[in-house]
Order: sequence, then structure tokens, then C-alpha cells
Amino acid sequence: MPHHTPTHLPGRLLALVAAVTMAAVCLAAAPVPASGAAARAAAPGPALDREFADPDIVKVGRTYHAYATHDDSRNVQHATSADLTHWTLAGADALPVLGAWAFPDRNRVWAPEVYANGKGFTLHYTARDRASGRQCIGAALSTSPDGPFRPVGDGPLICPAAEGGAIDASSYTENGRRYVLWKNDGNCCEADTWIHLQPVTRDGTRTTGPAVRLIKQDLPWEGTLVEAPTLVKRGGRYVLFYSANFYRSDDYRTGYAVASSLTGPYAKAATPLMTTDSFGRTVRGPGGQDVVTGPDGRDRIVFHGWRDGFAYRALYVAGLDFTNGRPVVRGD
Repeated sequence: MPHHTPTHLPGRLLALVAAVTMAAVCLAAAPVPASGAAARAAAPGPALDREFADPDIVKVGRTYHAYATHDDSRNVQHATSADLTHWTLAGADALPVLGAWAFPDRNRVWAPEVYANGKGFTLHYTARDRASGRQCIGAALSTSPDGPFRPVGDGPLICPAAEGGAIDASSYTENGRRYVLWKNDGNCCEADTWIHLQPVTRDGTRTTGPAVRLIKQDLPWEGTLVEAPTLVKRGGRYVLFYSANFYRSDDYRTGYAVASSLTGPYAKAATPLMTTDSFGRTVRGPGGQDVVTGPDGRDRIVFHGWRDGFAYRALYVAGLDFTNGRPVVRGD
């Protein structure tokens, strides 16, 4: 919530308030080197203080549309905002019906991804595949970002059952070509987890080529998995954000890797970008991130963090800068 300075204050108190305010502004404006970004990130309060995990953001006109993993009554949650600060939660389920290939189990519907496809909007979602029993990625279409999205296709879009299935779809477009990033869910079955990049049709309903492996879990802080990819290009470099480690713990963190070409090789930062400790333990297990441009034209990183002793994952928004192509997170 914004803070307002009272207009009727004794002169000495007013001067003190002004001095403190100026110090805070100067502190917020101070540059933060990329190498120490995680340790210096300020802790924002939640932008939407309720269950809203794995957020994905799409701006349509002047409205930001956010989509999230299921809650008690919806397969896919949907909220809107004009400023990324004040949010209105929609009552309707953005994806009221799953594809026929999926078990109708709301608790297994995760990590939606929505984007404009030129003729309407595409939603990618994770659900439980009836044939393999694995989590797999499906596609749905709508003429409006408000939905309802309707499933398309006789089966899942991406479902490598032998590799544990697929989760956490994320889109990327370059030179008119659409790609989907996704994770094989290898941690379900003691296998490696890879972040993949795969070309798809413009509406994202069919793959058009093989997947390319980008990164896997290989750093001590990542535990047994990497997941939740987000890819952006800044300063001529590709920056791949990802989450790692066990999701329901303080060990869950957000990292990044950089590359000079789309398919890599990607070089990981040695230390994570966002952690429980980097936010002074006011945001626990930060992850499931997305990157969006704010109303002021500057980047924001949107992510979830646990509240009330791991009772639910709220929506957070923080400032995001890039120094020499490397991300720096600020409290926003």
C-alpha cells in the first residue's frame, strides 16, 4: 500500500519526516552491483496477498492480466491490474474444462502461460495425463484474455512420459518464430531435470521441431531440480531465469543463466538471484517468476513467495534492472 505524509505536522516533525524520506529515496536509488544483487534486494510487500502461485503476466492495452496455478475453486486463476500494484481477482475460472487427455483433477493443474497469438490468446497449462500418469502440457484458446479458454487437440502438446512428463510452459518469440520453454519433470522419478526450448506454431497448439536442452540441475544450491523457465533478451544477451530446489521450503530460489545465442550454451550465475535470505526472510521461497514491463517502461520481476508459515503463496512484484546483461533485483 502507498504511504502518504500528513499535511498538518509541527515544523520540527515535518522536517524530520522529510529528512527520513529523502534518505530512503537516496537509498532506493543507489546502484546495486550485479554480483551482490541477491544480498541487497529490498523486501516488497505482497501485491496480491492470497494463494496465487506460479504467476504469468500479459499486458493487453493498459490492463495487466495475471494467471496462476489452481485454487480451491478454479483450475486457472485470473486477476487484473492497471499498475501491477492493485489487483482485482476474477470470480470465473479462466480454464473451466481441461482437455479430454487430462484427469479432471484441479489439484494437478499448474503454472499457466498466456500470450496473444495474433488472432486471440493461447493458454498453456500443466495437468495429469490419463495415458501416462505424468504431468504434461496442454493448450487452450480464447478470443479474450479474460477467457474462458477452451482446450484444443486430442492429446497433450508436450508429454515426454519416459522423462517424467513436462511442466512449466513459458513462451518466447523471436524473428516471428514462437517457442515454448518447458521442464521435463524428472524429479518425479529420480532423473535429471532439463529446461528445454521447442518451436511451436504461432498459436502454440502444435510443436514444429525437436526440443533443445538448455540447462539442468548441476549447482549445489539447486538441489535435485530446475524449473519455471522465463527467457528475455536484454543488452544483446539472452537471460534465462529459473527456479530450483524444493518448492515448499526456504531452499526454493530463483537463479539465472546467460547466453549469446538463443540455444546456448547458457552460463549460470554461481549464486541465486532471489532467496529467502535476500529478502530478509519476509519473502520465503521466492520463485515461479515472470518478467514484464511496468507502466513506467521499466522491467519488473513478478513471482510468488510463501506466507504464514508456508500456508499459501502470494504474488510479489519487484523492480528489475540489467547491468551488462545481468539482472539486478530491487524491492519495488
